[in-house]
Amino acid sequence: MSAHPAASTADVIDQPVRAQFEAFLDEHRGALNRCLDGLTEEQVRRSLVPSRTTLLGLVKHATFVEKVWFDEAITCRSRAEIGIPATPDESFILDDDDTIVTVRQAHHAACEASRQATSSLGLDDTVRGNRRGPLPLRWVYLHVLRELAQHCGHADILREQLINE
Repeated sequence: MSAHPAASTADVIDQPVRAQFEAFLDEHRGALNRCLDGLTEEQVRRSLVPSRTTLLGLVKHATFVEKVWFDEAITCRSRAEIGIPATPDESFILDDDDTIVTVRQAHHAACEASRQATSSLGLDDTVRGNRRGPLPLRWVYLHVLRELAQHCGHADILREQLINE
């Protein structure tokens, strides 16, 4: 679905740090998206924990994360203008029309938009639209990578519970 070249993390060992960040981000984006593979609509919506966290909700939330950090933070547009929830918790809420296909498409589109939004920026360039205040793109990449890694772990556990039922 994406026009960007997929570099594995092993391929970028000797590459500039920017290429390394982007390879790790894309690896985690893909892993989170693949957590839905081979499951039914009912399974990906199933609540297995007290919070709103579901597999489909995790991918929907990851779309929110992309838009917060690579749209709101870079363009300084409000969440209302972007069309995303006001809070992270709300981003896990599934609508009736959220399906594996639609959530995956939205996630792919958000990731591609993120790549595009950052393509002309340097790692030390400052983004000014985040609620924390001005931040270097390098910090944003690290923050998003940390968040994606955490959610990949959540997805692994939820998927394991679903598959072993």
